[in-house]
Amino acid sequence: MRSIRVAAIGLVLAVAAAAVAAADVAGAAAPTAEPAAAPLKVLRYAMRVAETGFDLAQISDLYSATMAGNIFDAPYQHEFLARPVRVRPNTAAALPEVSADFKTYTIRIRPGIYFADDPAFKGARRELVAADYVYSIKRHFDPRWKSARISDLANNKIIGLDALREQALKSGKPFDYDREIEGMRALDRYTLQFKLAEPSPRFVGEQLTDPSVVGAMAREVVEFYGDRIMEHPVGTGPFKLSTWRRSSLIAFDRNPTYRDEFYDEQAPPGDPLAQAAVAKLKGRKLPMVDRVEISIIEQPQPRWLSFLNREMDVLWQVPEDFVNVAIPNGKLAPNLAKRGVYDIRYLRNDLVMSYFGMENPIVGGYTPEKVALRRALALAVDVQREIHDVRRGQAIPAQSIVAPNVWGYDPAFKSEMGEFDRAKAKALLDLYGYVDRDGDGWRDMPDGSPLVIEYATQPNDLDRALAEQWHKNLDAINVRIVFKVAQWPENLKASRAGKLMMWGASWTAGPDGEGFLLLCYGPAKGQAGHARFDLPEYNKLYDLQRTLPDGPERHDVLTRMKELTVAYMPYKGHVHRIWTDLAQPWVVGYHRNVFVHEFWRYVDIDLAEKARRLR
Repeated sequence: MRSIRVAAIGLVLAVAAAAVAAADVAGAAAPTAEPAAAPLKVLRYAMRVAETGFDLAQISDLYSATMAGNIFDAPYQHEFLARPVRVRPNTAAALPEVSADFKTYTIRIRPGIYFADDPAFKGARRELVAADYVYSIKRHFDPRWKSARISDLANNKIIGLDALREQALKSGKPFDYDREIEGMRALDRYTLQFKLAEPSPRFVGEQLTDPSVVGAMAREVVEFYGDRIMEHPVGTGPFKLSTWRRSSLIAFDRNPTYRDEFYDEQAPPGDPLAQAAVAKLKGRKLPMVDRVEISIIEQPQPRWLSFLNREMDVLWQVPEDFVNVAIPNGKLAPNLAKRGVYDIRYLRNDLVMSYFGMENPIVGGYTPEKVALRRALALAVDVQREIHDVRRGQAIPAQSIVAPNVWGYDPAFKSEMGEFDRAKAKALLDLYGYVDRDGDGWRDMPDGSPLVIEYATQPNDLDRALAEQWHKNLDAINVRIVFKVAQWPENLKASRAGKLMMWGASWTAGPDGEGFLLLCYGPAKGQAGHARFDLPEYNKLYDLQRTLPDGPERHDVLTRMKELTVAYMPYKGHVHRIWTDLAQPWVVGYHRNVFVHEFWRYVDIDLAEKARRLR
């Protein structure tokens, strides 16, 4: 009996001890329990054109550049809200030391800036140094990467850089990244110096502010990933690529190693939206959102509906088909205003154009009959009808290839490029022998062979509507046109190779007109110069204007260059677009600076406001 009682007592004590032990464990665990994670701030929007990738030496399109611009850092940047544009240091410690002749630029890079963590660094923190910019710019000159940006960068006449490229091309050997050149050197760990063969007064603002071109890349990352570098961008910027489903969904997460940067923008006078954003965001650490998700939605209706259904936080350009619904008569629709949606309306610094392949046997060439054909086709284009029917009034006619908002654009400049005159078009064609020789109702070439225009386009609603405009325009002057349909990246590749007769595309640059005039610069053929125009007089003027400070003399040179592009018509400028973006009421700080790709860092998501609006 006693043994049973002792055993029972022992059992009770054991249970009690176990209970105490359990309580101790629970008590010990309680302080380490993590609180529920705060919901992520996610900025969601859609682009209408698929990305090509994220390697700075291989991309050139606006959509890839916008994404890459938020991963990489240029030495300088344009202030986000400043009007007119102002340059400020980014990874540079201050504005550069500039020689009196505008040929030498010395830049100090801020210490303590680090690349995002990546396996290429083998567990070590990797600091940004001056040599990273030397390497990154050299990559554009490496023939291996076929950079579309080389023509723009080469125009700077950085001493020794062209020769380094020529050596690689002639020898067939790999590009020599280790060979030091006089024109671009890291003087020490943090000091970068450029020496130019010619004066370049706008070198910093034009060449050292775009992170999608001169963003810093680490050599070990490029060598680690090799031909897969398009898929593995690693920069010092505020975001890093986290998900890439090609042509579908691209997601970026906040870079946890990003340096301490704080919102310090200055709102321009007369912009209450910007002023309200500055008041609310001043002093906030950047970036303010945790994640950015970009969907590729090519068709306008699903893009519009995704915003209307609040699946997207921002609508990046109201699709033309829905302009009259979203902003009737240029004013935000009452139903959207009632929901707290706000609009940002702005004239783009872009040129929507059709180019003529200057090396094409039908539309190319510099002889009078070839020039007449291009000018006649351009005169036959009813741009006002295009603006009204296709673009829903969201554009202005282009009078030259230089876009608004940049130095060199002249609103008073009027030319044949902006003219619509089918009678003059027919007269030109008749005069130079483009007549119907076989009686089938269609014009033929002067030698009697068929005249058939082949125009490259894409399989989406907007491009189909624009193709229909071309069809009507050329039917009216009895010229046959056929359309070659492919996805945009495929057309871009074919265009760079000089395989297209005609293609419609857009170009954006700035804040100086030089970036648009580059389209017709001979040495830029196959890169920025998709038309492959090469006229000695124009090339000399282009080289001259680069060395001139802004003023009347340079303005006159730019005007003469615009006149030459009208006379020879390698490009038919259609329009400069007016874009209207929409933002949901919980998006704080959304604005547009047409010269700034890297806008994600300046935007916040008010989760409380979002929850309230979605109840």
